[in-house]
Amino acid sequence: MKPLISLQLWSVQEACAEDFESVLEQVKAFGYDGVEFAGYYNRKAEAIKVKLAELSLHVSGAHVGFEQLRDEFDETVAFEKALGNEVLIVPYMDAPSEKEWEEQILILKEISDKLNKEGLTLGYHNHAHELMAIPQVNILEKMIELIPTIQLEVDTYWLAYAGVDVIPWLTKHQQNIKWLHLKDMRVTGEEKESTEIGKGILPIDRYLDWAKEAELDWVVIEQEAFQELTPMESAKINVKTLKEWKEKGR
Repeated sequence: MKPLISLQLWSVQEACAEDFESVLEQVKAFGYDGVEFAGYYNRKAEAIKVKLAELSLHVSGAHVGFEQLRDEFDETVAFEKALGNEVLIVPYMDAPSEKEWEEQILILKEISDKLNKEGLTLGYHNHAHELMAIPQVNILEKMIELIPTIQLEVDTYWLAYAGVDVIPWLTKHQQNIKWLHLKDMRVTGEEKESTEIGKGILPIDRYLDWAKEAELDWVVIEQEAFQELTPMESAKINVKTLKEWKEKGR
């Protein structure tokens, strides 16, 4: 039953650097349906594809830098096609002014058009600065304005961090949302950081319900800060909790 659950491998990057193949095996054993890449640790695309097939682990997408797509387009596309990945998601962009943002977004549109011709899909993953850095300007909405077909991977944690009412925002922009990033938020005094799903203050179950109703193919678990558990331990708990909620219809 959709959405399927993927792990953004940035969450377990140190383990990936130590033994990439073992991480993929453990991620499958934990119960994930797929992975979202954030680097390939000097492995060849064909070798990764074989390993994924061996594990029956799917690729939900890959985070690929804006500059890499702009400057190394052909090489990047060749690698992703060899891997069997059809979704390339820019994980971060920034600019000091609205004008410079617009210039970068127009370049992003050119990249999107080129990827479409290759049979690939471009996505964009947000943080909080797109909504907070420039007063009265929501850069994600600017992207939708300039690239009406853009597909967003909406990080619900960063929307909440920026003070956005998450569910109404998702509903308003549903036609441009293809994936959700899910991580919970721990608040200590004025400090906010990510934590395991179910241990924080965010209504992750409501975000999951929204993803079901929107018929998204994937939700992607990501965690960037760790308190008591290792990243791999957190990844195991996160998918267990989310699958339980999904199966109970929370």
